[in-house]
Amino acid sequence: MKTNLTSLIVCTYNRQEYLPECLNHLAEQSAEKADYEVLIVDNNSTDNTATIAHEFINSNPDLNAHYFCEMNQGLTFGRNRGIKEAKGEVLSFIDDDAFVEYNFIKEIKSYFDENQDVSAIGGKISPVYEAEEPKWMSKYLLTLVAALDMGNSPKKFKGTKFPIGANMAFRSSVFKKYGLFNTDLGRRGDVLEGGEEKELFLRLKKHKEIIHYVPKVKVDHIIPEKRLTMEYIKGLGIGVGSSEIKRLKRAGTTKWINKILSELIKISATILLFFIYLFKGRFSAASMLIKFRFWVLKGMLKKRIV
Repeated sequence: MKTNLTSLIVCTYNRQEYLPECLNHLAEQSAEKADYEVLIVDNNSTDNTATIAHEFINSNPDLNAHYFCEMNQGLTFGRNRGIKEAKGEVLSFIDDDAFVEYNFIKEIKSYFDENQDVSAIGGKISPVYEAEEPKWMSKYLLTLVAALDMGNSPKKFKGTKFPIGANMAFRSSVFKKYGLFNTDLGRRGDVLEGGEEKELFLRLKKHKEIIHYVPKVKVDHIIPEKRLTMEYIKGLGIGVGSSEIKRLKRAGTTKWINKILSELIKISATILLFFIYLFKGRFSAASMLIKFRFWVLKGMLKKRIV
């Protein structure tokens, strides 16, 4: 079955400095305007988001664009509102500080049309640093800036690998079969938790749904300097840890044992990588790997105790 309509869902919260360009990239697509809709879901922003959204809609009368305000605070609430309002056969989620390429919609449509067995995809995400790339950055920490590059060929997300929320798309039937995003997880305002994407993709994998990496479905993701500070990265690490505990809160003994074993493997790998980067003279990268793993464990232990 061919995709007749693609719904582009932009969940936004207090990003007035990036939202206009994000939306303009969606309006200036090679695809026909009849082939897609743009849904702007404002998660109760306190800045000029509503004004920006309405101005965009009024300035693009030929575009099928709509604005919604989701008062329940949290990214998962925003995404679920977008799912409920969407009319497309395919739903694409874009971060409000991510800028899509010119053929973005065409590439999504063609891939789903040509791969009928694929239920969801994740595209390439290239970080665009407003300041310099930090010296502590390594390929093992790219997820901290929501970057994803698995090469230039499509491939299956194997094992526990999954797409990143800044650029992911699903057949609408996925949510009818398996439900929406878990609202116990994810960011809420400035609280740096997550885990909702992982929980959903693992749910799909449990039911043998196929998820592919598609490099031609590409976005540039803006990384402001404030997201590279030690304070922010620490908060992110603790948030990752606490989110994992939330995700596994109803898990059985087997899953908890597997999680403990997984963390022990990650700790061992981190120590090995520390010495590799230290040997290469990259002390900042080496120390950040250790710090981030410590912060994740701190978040896990803190949440577990509570």
